Amino acid sequence: MDPSSFREPEQYPVKRNAHCPNSQFPVLVYRNVLPTPVDEESTSEFLQRNQWEKKGTWGAIMAKHFHPNTHECYGIFQGSSELVFGEGDADEVGTGVRCTVSAGDVVVVPAGVAHASVTSADDYKYIGVYPEGSPKWRSEYGKRAVEDDDPLLNEIGAVPVPVCDPVYGHQGPAVKIWKAIREF
Repeated sequence: MDPSSFREPEQYPVKRNAHCPNSQFPVLVYRNVLPTPVDEESTSEFLQRNQWEKKGTWGAIMAKHFHPNTHECYGIFQGSSELVFGEGDADEVGTGVRCTVSAGDVVVVPAGVAHASVTSADDYKYIGVYPEGSPKWRSEYGKRAVEDDDPLLNEIGAVPVPVCDPVYGHQGPAVKIWKAIREF
């Protein structure tokens, strides 16, 4: 795909806080990029063509959590939800960044970034895809303080930038933006 045809994603930076390591990489939200008809099958096929693997289908997950060992991508194929990024269980409500997503949107959450649904439509559904070769995700909940020497920080820092952007492939924004940050 020609990089000049890419629609740039929205970027949501989320800094480390007392209970969540979060990431140097921003959360990326691609608006209305899924092929029509927007359904589970077409969403799965679309996101898996760029070296990301489907590992589940979910509705709203209200538990604030993060994955220190892998990046995660949502392909929203039904309904809508308000998401919060960067806020763990022990953090004061409102410390995170919020955005609303709906069918057709794709969200890429970097390893270490806390995330959850705050509210959602009853019919909200998405698939979860992960970079090929990633380990099965492990969840942490931001319930304890994250110190400068916390092993979670090293684990998150060791997760590689994906080879491909789930929407646009090798030259897509997730690869370009995140590599530039890592090399800076």
